[in-house]
Amino acid sequence: MTTPPPPIRVMLVDDQVLLRTGFRMVLDAQEDMTVAAEAGDGVEALEVLRSTAVDVVLMDVRMPRLDGVETTRRVCREGAGGPGDPKVLILTTFDLDEYAFSGLKAGAAGFMLKDVPPDELLAAIRAVHSGDAVVAPSTTRRLLDRFMSLIPAERQPAHPELGQLTDREREVLLLIAQGLSNGEIAQQLFVSEATVKTHVGRILAKLQLRDRVQAVVLAYETGLVQAGGNERRPGP
Repeated sequence: MTTPPPPIRVMLVDDQVLLRTGFRMVLDAQEDMTVAAEAGDGVEALEVLRSTAVDVVLMDVRMPRLDGVETTRRVCREGAGGPGDPKVLILTTFDLDEYAFSGLKAGAAGFMLKDVPPDELLAAIRAVHSGDAVVAPSTTRRLLDRFMSLIPAERQPAHPELGQLTDREREVLLLIAQGLSNGEIAQQLFVSEATVKTHVGRILAKLQLRDRVQAVVLAYETGLVQAGGNERRPGP
């Protein structure tokens, strides 16, 4: 008889106790999940993570003492200094999307709205735990188009590894940045979805990126694409 995998250990980081209680009720009702820890702000979260093994962190963005964006940056780039390698899922509201974008730049695996249906939240947690990004392509497109003003007017220098991409890989990267899913890219390029996944994997490896969300951010920051998902055309 096959032994079931251990449950996904989730940490709730939000300054609203009532919200954490609601999330806990939903998560603890799942056989494959358990709430391993809670924190009311970023400072407390970092302290807890030093001694508690966590797989996925549900991170609010606006909190006292240390906000979710900076907390995410420390967890993803510096490590929490404790057991495990937690993935961060940013939680936001419609009027705080700019924080979600900053969270993605800080290293979050994706973001969800706080009023997301329970089934979608659970699916997002499972996806993040498995190593996927959970930002829906259409949402990525809307978010980046709306908040391009958050990216400095002076673009970052061209990423040196961009020159290592093949023409097809560059084409796939541009389509990712425009918000297309693997299936949509496959249809547009007349190739299989498995082939697209292979290209995506090679792109991430060459650019030393964690997931497709970071690839989208890089494409916009370097000016590879402009707001609206258009490729930047080289000058004369």
